[in-house]
Amino acid sequence: MKFSAQFIEGVALIEATPAGDNRGWFARHFCPEEFAAAGVNFAPCQISQSFNAQQGTLRGLHYQIPPHAEAKLVRCLRGAVWDVGVDLRLESPTRHKWFGAELTEENKRAILWPKGIAHGFITLAADTELLYITDYPWTREAEGGVRWDDPALGIEWPLTPSVLSDRDQSHSLINDG
Repeated sequence: MKFSAQFIEGVALIEATPAGDNRGWFARHFCPEEFAAAGVNFAPCQISQSFNAQQGTLRGLHYQIPPHAEAKLVRCLRGAVWDVGVDLRLESPTRHKWFGAELTEENKRAILWPKGIAHGFITLAADTELLYITDYPWTREAEGGVRWDDPALGIEWPLTPSVLSDRDQSHSLINDG
């Protein structure tokens, strides 16, 4: 695996390094020793999968309120997404800054979002599946959200959403919460 630290502390873009032969290929997506060697402290606790039938499906921006905050490793298994995280940590020098990257089944990238980051994505292809590996169990009572189109954040989404939940449309703006 190749780890690339990003300008938001704790955010890492992780590229799988497949080994192939006449059967196909094999790649590791998590190895505690490799994560530790890269200076990444992450202990998986829960694995979830998301299926999105239509291109233009937007989910987010979601986070878990402390003490239920979670770090999240996100990987695209099929299709493609523009994956985004916004730093919500009070003392962070990059508070309210965002980072985004394209995750596809072809590029085999993942992003590790640390605790305190609001996460969201928009599908760039139909029939897209994402794998989420978190270090804390999801807790309904701890759900939080920020508007995907908040002008104070200025996120550059590559397309306009065509599918969006009522919940995601009703999140507060960053300066309202």
